[in-house]
Amino acid sequence: MRGLLARRMKFHLLGAFVVSLGCATLYKFGIAEPRKRAYENFYKNYDPMKDFEAMKAAGVLESAPAK
Repeated sequence: MRGLLARRMKFHLLGAFVVSLGCATLYKFGIAEPRKRAYENFYKNYDPMKDFEAMKAAGVLESAPAK
């Protein structure tokens, strides 16, 4: 029974490190990178003036009434 805690601690510490590294990697390549690509693709073709005119024509903006 001597050294049981120390041996188990090494095993669990290594396991926790591997699991956390795996989770971080999965998050980066499964969520963060696709989200960055989606934002990049959206803003590549985004025209803010066209969007503003569409909202203005729809009457969404109170400060810029539709004509």
